Amino acid sequence: MLTILSDEFSLVTEWMNELRDIEVQQDRMRFRRNIERIGEMAAMEISKLLETEEVIIQTPLDKIKSRKIKTQPVITTILRAGVPLFNGVLNYFDKADSGFVAAYRKHESNEYFSIKQDYLTCPNLEGRPLIIADPMLATGASLDEAIKDLLTHGNPTQMHIVAAIASEQGVKMIQEKYPEAYLWIGMVDPSLTTKGYISPGLGDAGDLSFGQKLQF
Repeated sequence: MLTILSDEFSLVTEWMNELRDIEVQQDRMRFRRNIERIGEMAAMEISKLLETEEVIIQTPLDKIKSRKIKTQPVITTILRAGVPLFNGVLNYFDKADSGFVAAYRKHESNEYFSIKQDYLTCPNLEGRPLIIADPMLATGASLDEAIKDLLTHGNPTQMHIVAAIASEQGVKMIQEKYPEAYLWIGMVDPSLTTKGYISPGLGDAGDLSFGQKLQF
């Protein structure tokens, strides 16, 4: 259940072009906003799949039957890079609850890294749709760790994964481990570097959004 949001030309393609462009990347606010926009587009598509219920709306003149989301989703992200994408999804699901995971790559050598996950806070997921906003799906290792811990907080009715960019390998890994998940990706790139970065990719989404971090 993979949807590539730029499969047909749209504004998503334009935003992805800017996200990749090393000249436009110098404008951090624009970089964050383009990531946010992709989250908004994904949220609109996700909303079409959520369970709804009938509601009666009182207008100034009469009553009208309509529909509304039956159960609000829980929107989660992996700090810090995921914040702009998370904000985009939350802009549209403004009644949703939220959860946060703190995880990062710890590089042991030039060719090897492990995933360190230090923190998770999340409401009860039982019987609710779960949306995970992770801007870069590279190897899938950090997302896999986050999902495993999130699912200890309950069994969601649906799981949606939103990413701005992904590698074919990362998509395949998540699809094999979580075949029930819906994937909403801006663009999918063909390969990973030896260090596990998406190629041609767009660089480090966290650094481009918020500034270069110190390495320990």
